[in-house]
Amino acid sequence: MTKSNQNTAVKTDGSQNRPVVAGLHPAWIAFIRHCRAMGFGEISQLKIQDGVPVMAEETTKKVKFI
Repeated sequence: MTKSNQNTAVKTDGSQNRPVVAGLHPAWIAFIRHCRAMGFGEISQLKIQDGVPVMAEETTKKVKFI
């Protein structure tokens, strides 16, 4: 399934049925999925090289008790 939105093709990933933006680097997709899996929290010291996320040296998840 493909639809166009401001010159960006969006299709669904057949295995997980999640949207995948055509032309988005796989590292960005992995980073976005990591952020969504965290739900909320904090990522510090994010390393980006050539416009692509390479590594986060420290990932911390905050837990709300209230």
